[in-house]
Amino acid sequence: MERRGGRPQDSGESVSELREWRPVVYRKCTDTLWLLLFFLFWAGLMFITGYAVMAGAAERLVLGYDSFGNTCGRRNTPVKGAPLSGQDMTNKKYVFFLNSCSLEMQSLKISSVSLCVSSCPQEQLNSLEDLQSFARNNGSCLCVYNLNISSYTLNPKAAELCPTLPVPPSKSFPLFNRCVPQNPECYSKYASVLISMVNEMDVFHRILSGILAGRDTVIGLSVLALAFSFILVLAFRFIRTLLVHTLIALVVFGLLFVSGVLWWLYYDYRNDPSTELETEKENVKFLLGYAIFSTIVTVVLLSLILVLRKRLHFTVQLFQIVGKITGRIPFLLFQPLWTLVILIVFWVFWVAVLLSLGTAGTAQTTSGGQVEYRALSGICYMAWYHFVGLIWTSEFILACQQMAIAGAVVTSYFNRNKHSPPPHPVLSSISVLFCYHLGTAVKGSFLITILRIPRIVLLYLYNILKQKEGACAKCLFKCCFCWFWCQESCLRYFNQHAYATTAINGTNFCTSAKDAVFILEKNSAKLASISCFGNFILFLGKVFVVCFTVFGGLMAFNYHRELQAWVVPLLLVGFFAYLMSHSFLSVFEVTADAMFLCFAIDMETNDGSAEKPYFVDQELLT
Repeated sequence: MERRGGRPQDSGESVSELREWRPVVYRKCTDTLWLLLFFLFWAGLMFITGYAVMAGAAERLVLGYDSFGNTCGRRNTPVKGAPLSGQDMTNKKYVFFLNSCSLEMQSLKISSVSLCVSSCPQEQLNSLEDLQSFARNNGSCLCVYNLNISSYTLNPKAAELCPTLPVPPSKSFPLFNRCVPQNPECYSKYASVLISMVNEMDVFHRILSGILAGRDTVIGLSVLALAFSFILVLAFRFIRTLLVHTLIALVVFGLLFVSGVLWWLYYDYRNDPSTELETEKENVKFLLGYAIFSTIVTVVLLSLILVLRKRLHFTVQLFQIVGKITGRIPFLLFQPLWTLVILIVFWVFWVAVLLSLGTAGTAQTTSGGQVEYRALSGICYMAWYHFVGLIWTSEFILACQQMAIAGAVVTSYFNRNKHSPPPHPVLSSISVLFCYHLGTAVKGSFLITILRIPRIVLLYLYNILKQKEGACAKCLFKCCFCWFWCQESCLRYFNQHAYATTAINGTNFCTSAKDAVFILEKNSAKLASISCFGNFILFLGKVFVVCFTVFGGLMAFNYHRELQAWVVPLLLVGFFAYLMSHSFLSVFEVTADAMFLCFAIDMETNDGSAEKPYFVDQELLT
C-alpha cells in the first residue's frame, strides 16, 4: 500500500507519528481476496436464480391451476404424459371444482378435479342441457376440456367428465381466483376444506401468498416511506431548534398512536368469533408481539428523550455545521437516491427469485393424465443461501454508500481553501471506491452479516423449540439476541470510521480499523457526547419514518384479513421503511462521523501554528 511517511509499527504512537493523515494520491487495491470471495458467492446466487427460474412457478400460488398442469390466466407449456396440459388459459382466470359440494382433502390435495374457466356459474345448473346452454352463452366450459360442447348430452361418460349435478351458483373468490359456491350447505363444506388446506400449508408458502396478494399495498407503502425519508433529508439540511422539537413531538405522537392502534387491533382480532384460519391466528400472535415491542420501544425512547433534552442546543449546532458541508457538496444529498435505486432493483430481484424458489417443483403425471407438483429436495438449503445473499449484498450496497460519502467529506475537509472545494468530490470518491476499495466494503459488510446470521438462526430455533423450552432457556435465547445486537451495533460504528480511514490513507480494512480506534480512543471524551446525541436524533428520524409507514400499513392491511398472512408483509414493509430512512439519513450520520474523525486527526497532527495550521473551520473548532 502506498503511504506517505513510511510503514507503521505495531504501537499506536508509531502509527500517529509515522503516517501523515492526508488523502493519498497513489493507491493500490485493498482486500482483493474478499472481493474475489464476493464474486464467487454471487456465482452461487446466479446458479440458484437459474434453478428457481427453470423449476419455479410463483404464479400458481395466487392464480391457481387445474388438475392437468395448466395455470389459470396464462399460456401454458405441455407436460409430458398429460394430453390436456399446455393450453392457452389467458381468458380462463378462475378455478372451478367439478365436485364443489363434496370436496375432500387427501395429503394437502383436494380430491375433486379442477378446471380453469372464464366465468363462474351465477345460477344453479340442474342438467347437462343447462351446462351446454351455459357454455354456449358464456363461453365457459364446465366439463373436462376434451369433451366437446355438442357432446355434453350425447357422450355416455359425460356424467364423469362434467360437474356433479346440480351445480350450485358460485362467485369468484378475489384472492385465490376460485369459484366459491353460494349455496349455504355447499359453502360450509367448501370453506371447511379450504380452511383445512390453508391451515396445513407450510408457513413459507402462506407468507409467499400474503406477499403476492398484498404486493400493491407493499409497493405503495414503500413509496410512502421513500417520500417521508426524502422530506426528512431536506428538513435536516435546514435544521433549526424548532424543527428538532417538532420532530421529537411527531415521533412521540407516532409511537403512542401506533402502540395504541396495535393493542386495539389485537383486542379486535382476539375477540373476533370468525377467526378460524391459521393465518388469522398467526396475525393475532404477531400483533401481540408487535404491540409489546412497540410499547417497550416507546417507553425507552421517551425516557431517553427526557434525559437527553438538555443536549439539544449542541445537536442543532452540529447539524448546522454538517449542513454547511453538504452545502459545499450538494450532490451528497442525492447519493441515497442512487443507493435506493440499486437496493430496490436488488430487492425486487431477490423477492422474485424467492417466490420462484418457493414454488419449485416437478410436474408428475398420474393416472388419468392429471398432473401433480412435488417439491424438490435441497430447496431449504438454497433458501438459506439466498437469504444470506440478501443480508450480505444489502450491507455491501450500504457500505459502498458510506465509503463514497466519507471519501467526499475527507476530500472537502483536507482542503485549505474552503471557498473553492475540489471539483466533483462525490464522483471522485465513487471512482476511487470502485477502482481500489470494493474489497474493503465487502469485508466490512461480511462482518456485519456474520453477526446477523447467528441471531436469525437463534430466532429460527426459538420458534421451533418455544413449545418445549423452559423459562431459563427463553432467558438464555433473549440474552444471546441482545448480545449479538450489541456486537452488531458496535461493529457498524467502527466500520464507518474504518471506511473513512480507508478513504484517507488507502489502507485495508483491518489497518484502517486499528488506526481509527487509536484516534477515536484519544479523543473520545471530546466527541462522544455530541456524536451520540446527534446519532440519537437521526435514529428518531428513522423511527418517525417507520412509525407512520407502519401505521399506513395497519390501516391498509386491516381491510384484507381473509386468508392472508398480512402481518408478515407488514413486517417486511417496516424493514424496508427502516432501510430507506437509514439509507437517506445516513448521509448526515456518515458525514458527521467522518467530520469528527477528520477533526480528531487534525487536532492530533496539527497545532494551529503557521507551520502546522488546522484544516478545520473556526466554527467547528469553537
